Amino acid sequence: MRISERGQITIPKQLRDRFGMNPDVEVEITPTEHGLLIQKRTAARHPVERVYAILGSGVSTDDYIEEIRGR
Repeated sequence: MRISERGQITIPKQLRDRFGMNPDVEVEITPTEHGLLIQKRTAARHPVERVYAILGSGVSTDDYIEEIRGR
């Protein structure tokens, strides 16, 4: 594959079909330590993203667990 002058790439049809990347599907491109990750954008957030940093700074996980268990 090559990147065009306009910065575009073509994902081979076999891969588009396999991963359901139909026309007008939005994708996210995420930098990783190994390169770029291209994935379909989903309406739902990943469960980890929903709770990430919910405790805020200064609260340890152990303290939070003790608090919710009522100890």
